[in-house]
Amino acid sequence: MREVILITGGANSGKSEWGESLAIQSKKPVIYIATAMKNEADEEWTQKILAHQARRPKIWQNLEIPLFLGDSIAQIKDDKCILIDSLGTWVANWLDKDELLWQEEINKFRSSLKNSSCQIIIVAEETGWGVIPAYELGRLFRSRLGKLTRVIGMDANKVYLTIGGYAVDVSQIGVKLNTKNKG
Repeated sequence: MREVILITGGANSGKSEWGESLAIQSKKPVIYIATAMKNEADEEWTQKILAHQARRPKIWQNLEIPLFLGDSIAQIKDDKCILIDSLGTWVANWLDKDELLWQEEINKFRSSLKNSSCQIIIVAEETGWGVIPAYELGRLFRSRLGKLTRVIGMDANKVYLTIGGYAVDVSQIGVKLNTKNKG
């Protein structure tokens, strides 16, 4: 049965761990989609990737999909649990692409979420709670991720906010916005 769960929150708030916990609770075969691109020159980034890898159960199938999430999800059949970590990294991977290509990929991604028979858990960072970036690329990232997270949240069955080590089901306590601004 199709189900989309969005988990959002700040840095180191427990988003990934909550997503992993929900994937385990699903009792389904898990496909973990990592959106990060490895960069051997960045030791801190490499250590973060290794920490994430070490936490995952060995029986999970792991895919590295830095760009074409929509096509990848569309290819996954059967009743599986797909855990995507993370939307922010995926958006960052698309920053050098023009707006038209970006919108085409967003449409493919949303279509794949709507047409999948899988449970899909998406981890996304909240970036708009800080200062406005002083540089254009930072503002583009914040804008794209904010709009995408909002649209996915509107489409999702459940939305969780992780903060201070807690996961809060905002889809239960919040009010869904009635808005035309969907991307």
